[in-house]
Amino acid sequence: MSEGPRKPKYSATRRLHLKSKLLKKAASMLVAESAEKEHEKERVVNESFPPLKLSGLSVQELQDLCKDLHRKIDVVDEARYDMEIKVAKNDKEIQTLNQKIIELKGVKRPNLKRVKKTTDDMLGACTDSSKLMKADFKANLKTVKKEDEKREEVTDWRKNVEAMSGMEGRKKLFNAGQ
Repeated sequence: MSEGPRKPKYSATRRLHLKSKLLKKAASMLVAESAEKEHEKERVVNESFPPLKLSGLSVQELQDLCKDLHRKIDVVDEARYDMEIKVAKNDKEIQTLNQKIIELKGVKRPNLKRVKKTTDDMLGACTDSSKLMKADFKANLKTVKKEDEKREEVTDWRKNVEAMSGMEGRKKLFNAGQ
């Protein structure tokens, strides 16, 4: 098929040069796109809200204008608040639905590993004798006998102390050791 390493079509310096040109072009396109977005935003704002003409207005007219602007701001804030609540509610609903989906899918079962079987095992699975052998698997186990530990009888400790007290008790210990 392939004999040895492939030679690249372009040299390393040529590839580096092309890469740097592409990066410069992408950077200039990003700058142009951000400037275009800024101009579009400014145009939309100017169309929606024309600049205020405050020159030549009396104090009463300026106060009325301020009150009108405050009312508009309140309306916009109410709409913004309502939108935030709707978005939060939708996010919460999406999260609960995602949890329900995960619960419905259930726990993922791990992939089972393949176990190699010999031909004897495969043939044994087909015969009835293997079932008998499998049913009698306890017969081959070793039996373990439990030995009862020798326990000393529990006696009253006061009698033991009285018997060991004095020389008689030490003599008994000495005689018991021989």
